[in-house]
Amino acid sequence: MSKQVTRVDTLFLHQTGDDYLVVARRDGKRVLRGKLELKETNAGPRPLRFLVTRKGDDSPRDPSQFVELARSAARIRISQQTPKDGRDELKEMLDGYQLEALTVRTCRRCAVNGRYSPITDDTAIKAEHEHICRDCAVQELEGELSFAGGLTQAAQERLEELLYETGDLTRITNLLQGELDPDLTKFDTISATTEDVELVETETLDLHPNLKSMLTERFDTLLPVQSLAIDNGLLDGDDQLVVSATATGKTLVGELAGINRMLNDDGKMLFLVPLVALANQKHEDFKERYGHLGKVTIRVGASRINDDGNRFDPNADVIVGTYEGIDHALRTGKDLGDIGTVVIDEVHTLKEEERGHRLDGMIARLKHYCEARAKRRESYGGAQWIYLSATVGNPKWLAQTLRANLVEYEDRPVPIERHVTFADGQEKPRIENRLVRQAFDSKSSKGYRGQTIIFTNSRRRCHEIARKMDYNAAAYHAGLDYGQRKRVERQFANQDLAAVVTTAALAAGVDFPASQVIFDTLAMGIEWLSVQEFSQMLGRAGRPDYHDKGVVYLLVEPDASYHNTMEMTEDEVAFKLLKGEMEEVRTVYDQSSAVEETLANIVVAGKKAKALNSRMLGEVPTTHAVGKLLEWGFIDGLDPTPLGLAVTRQFLSPREAFAILDGIRKGSSPYEIVADLELDEEGR
Repeated sequence: MSKQVTRVDTLFLHQTGDDYLVVARRDGKRVLRGKLELKETNAGPRPLRFLVTRKGDDSPRDPSQFVELARSAARIRISQQTPKDGRDELKEMLDGYQLEALTVRTCRRCAVNGRYSPITDDTAIKAEHEHICRDCAVQELEGELSFAGGLTQAAQERLEELLYETGDLTRITNLLQGELDPDLTKFDTISATTEDVELVETETLDLHPNLKSMLTERFDTLLPVQSLAIDNGLLDGDDQLVVSATATGKTLVGELAGINRMLNDDGKMLFLVPLVALANQKHEDFKERYGHLGKVTIRVGASRINDDGNRFDPNADVIVGTYEGIDHALRTGKDLGDIGTVVIDEVHTLKEEERGHRLDGMIARLKHYCEARAKRRESYGGAQWIYLSATVGNPKWLAQTLRANLVEYEDRPVPIERHVTFADGQEKPRIENRLVRQAFDSKSSKGYRGQTIIFTNSRRRCHEIARKMDYNAAAYHAGLDYGQRKRVERQFANQDLAAVVTTAALAAGVDFPASQVIFDTLAMGIEWLSVQEFSQMLGRAGRPDYHDKGVVYLLVEPDASYHNTMEMTEDEVAFKLLKGEMEEVRTVYDQSSAVEETLANIVVAGKKAKALNSRMLGEVPTTHAVGKLLEWGFIDGLDPTPLGLAVTRQFLSPREAFAILDGIRKGSSPYEIVADLELDEEGR
């Protein structure tokens, strides 16, 4: 400190032991820190010693310099944490120099460290038995986060927001210990919304009498999205892209068109879905609902015998299938008969890196099949196409590209609360158990218990979590056989299960009316969820006929990832998903996918393969793809070679085909070849 004292804005005094801490601030910055010792005189308390602290050393100054400093200050403040005797002593000393001071509430931790931090009822943060300033609270929170493994900036900002809102540090740090505090874990609420749609009365529909009688027995009016579909030409044969939230009645849109055309001898209905589990459930539903009107069959994978023991019948009136099941029939030249309606459920699969190009190609090949058949049979007029999805970021573009009328209904039948809390992998089952119990112990106004879907990233983890539940819970994934899956579905429908724990199998729409969805992880396998997948999965929470609201919990492990190829951490992904916008549905082709789909189109359409490529959703570099097919010996001219036929019928990528050929040449056993392919797929 220079001998000449400059003017300061604030002089702060706080008792520490027998001395007083002195902090001087100017323009918001500390310009001096020191210690003051008083002595008792006939005139009252007066400065005895004044020390200025610099770089950890205390340098003595003439006590009169403290008086000059105090006189230069615009305001003098005494910490409320100073005991009453000390405050009285300081005020008496200052009165002797005709100086006034106010007692203010300050942060004790700052005062101990030589900082002046006034706090108010609005800014004080409760920390155990005292109140501290926001800076100290954030500093302590960051220490807790560091101990917990660290959080990304987005997660830290979220916790700081909650800290300021609650003014209670302990409540926030408890979140990091896996404590559930609904007021704090709640991120937002997606409100229930309804559009003003004039509902169509079922009695007025121009339907086949058998279908109409069934419909009028069940409903007086159609639901809004169904009414919009009717208004947009559903029963006139117009192609449609129907985009609406889960549980709004999209499936019936496809059924109305398909069953009506089937009964009127306008061709059979194909109802196509991405997953075997979903196909099995739709098959059972359709057999029960429409089995008396026509034969219902199922086509999944390459086998003619399905896992329920039934034989696939290509002559059936209603065919439920997976995308790959129907595509295999096309690639192998199966006769599917006259197709009147094609319903593509979960059409947003078109954007998926692994499966999108195959769905895109299958649609082009199936349209080619229907058009070729229409040319051969004058009595058959071709197929009507209905595309269904709950999650499309670019519906207008997609509808235009598919040449379909857009039916968009932005409706949420029940509100959904979204919650975020932090927990490590070992702690998560305890939290899930508590949430499952809370839901199952409650009933909605409709009389249904709360039931839970828990999404996790592996089949092993499904069983691990299910075993740790106090109430009845079951694992549900593609590794279960048909009978096991049906048993779980039946138990859930009867409310005999409090929860199912699943991988991606339920995300695509298997009908489990759950009130609550818990994300045990935000990964599926070794990849993070996309915004679209996340939205699809959380949309399973809350059904209008069962529940008053849906509840979604994200259990986030700080600084966690599940594979070394994952660039982000789980807390970073959580807030990206919660705040993210729906991705656009577009199919992007690289060399491998372009070659695979071009080969399949050549196998199905021969010289017309180029025309099929040009009508696909994504841009396929046809000339380059054909060149590679010739180079690799998959085609001869525009005819598939035996190798090319084998590759396309087994849905092999070029990389997989070459890996198998290499294994055969080396004399590897089939098991070794499959193992090598699996390890390569997992990036090991």
